[in-house]
Amino acid sequence: MKRSLSFAIALLFLSYFMAYTQTFDVKYEQGSKKIEVFKSFLENPVVTQNVSHGVRAYLHPVLPPDGKGVFTEIHPDHHPHQTGIYWGLKKVNGRDFFMKNGNTHYQKVNARVLEAKGESVSWQTIYNLLDKGGEPILQESQTWTLTESEGMFLLDLEWTGEGLQDILIEAYFVGGLFMRMPWYEGIEGEAVNALGESNYKESDGHRAIWADVGMAIEGREDWGHIAILDHPDNIAFPSPWRIDSQLGIGPSRQILGDYTISKGSKTTEKYRLVIYSGELDPDILKIQWRTFSRE
Repeated sequence: MKRSLSFAIALLFLSYFMAYTQTFDVKYEQGSKKIEVFKSFLENPVVTQNVSHGVRAYLHPVLPPDGKGVFTEIHPDHHPHQTGIYWGLKKVNGRDFFMKNGNTHYQKVNARVLEAKGESVSWQTIYNLLDKGGEPILQESQTWTLTESEGMFLLDLEWTGEGLQDILIEAYFVGGLFMRMPWYEGIEGEAVNALGESNYKESDGHRAIWADVGMAIEGREDWGHIAILDHPDNIAFPSPWRIDSQLGIGPSRQILGDYTISKGSKTTEKYRLVIYSGELDPDILKIQWRTFSRE
């Protein structure tokens, strides 16, 4: 009897331990419009990847580890083309994939879950970028990996672009990974980079290894933050940043000048997003960047 009771307790403990350690659960049915990432004990998905046909892939809503408040925004009045967290290039063989995000520019190829459950989960989207005649010119894949560490979500992106034709991407002040948080006129908020420069006037166009946006979030007493960390393997490292006057941010290789992707060749960029609440601590982001830079 005692052995049976001990065995039952051990099984209960093991099931509890497995449920606790399997932090994330990714839900996706092939052909549906969303990949949803759930965290144990929270009702709503903490990350939603939108994968509709004929619409640029994007992340929204994105929640913090405690599930309180939404840290991203889509189609704000001041920038209606912007969609949460997304990748949008400017002037690709003369085409604009930053302002334009519909079926004249984007063609879904595939979306799939790579790791569905556990302390680390991942998924991938593949889209074609189209010329004005509807022919694919560039294929992009986005591989996302989500983990949690010390009360912060760590959301890694590996973006790969493959030339289906010879590609010229012209210089511009924005283009690539971009993030839009729920800014409005009069909100308390700030964008700060690794050099300590803040907001549009001080930091726009400057090179830095990371940049952080923090602001008041509906439903929270403290600020919500999303930081983006650059990686030493990126060609433009340390990347220059677009920091706009509404606290939208993104690292951009395009700021440095023109570059090309020849037909059949690939280029890859890697970034880590750190999603958390409270106060900005540059020392913590420095530690996070050092860890990421070794991966």
